[in-house]
Amino acid sequence: MAEAVIFDIDGTLLDSVDLHAQAWQEAFRHFGHDIPFDEIRSQIGKGGDQLMPVFLSPGELKERGKQIEKFRGELFEKRYLPQVRPFPGVRELFQKIKRNGQGIALASSAKPDELKKFEQIANIQDLVEAETSSGDVKKSKPHPDIFEAALDRLGPNVRRERVVVVGDSPHDAEAARRAKLTVIGVLCGGFPEVALREAGCTAIYAGPQELLERYENSLLAKQA
Repeated sequence: MAEAVIFDIDGTLLDSVDLHAQAWQEAFRHFGHDIPFDEIRSQIGKGGDQLMPVFLSPGELKERGKQIEKFRGELFEKRYLPQVRPFPGVRELFQKIKRNGQGIALASSAKPDELKKFEQIANIQDLVEAETSSGDVKKSKPHPDIFEAALDRLGPNVRRERVVVVGDSPHDAEAARRAKLTVIGVLCGGFPEVALREAGCTAIYAGPQELLERYENSLLAKQA
């Protein structure tokens, strides 16, 4: 049995990927960049530090990056956050994991204040033992830093080889693989199954509800 499970949030527990992409698209447009929605959506799962360099020159990133990210954050909170909803089965899945005596951590590229709000929306704040966000590390996903920080917060008794990550994007899978962690992919975030497998996902599920229903035969219930 896995000793702990580390979850991504956006697209994994919450139906928020399109909303994040819309907020970024609007923020870029506000600063003079008309970027196609699908191009931005493909980068969701990364933190702003890794997403913005895909679309901005080094000079503009240095000059206006913080301003753009601040605008995006305020826009998302005001216009898009009220639309975010959890996927079916999230709280029940967390309760199942807790009943089995396994640890739960969150590892998100979100800002720290966003992370707390996301926990409330998912109704899991009382079930999470450890959490990390982009504010805890120098580099967000697809770098492994957030998962390494989550491992540290789970404590020294949790063995890396007995930890499973659950995420929806290739960026989650790549970061987990670089941290030498087993990773399960979910399709509810809208990323193609082939992309998740190529990035390192060992198994694929439709979302939290299917993972809950098939829990006993999943890597969560087996030795990772």
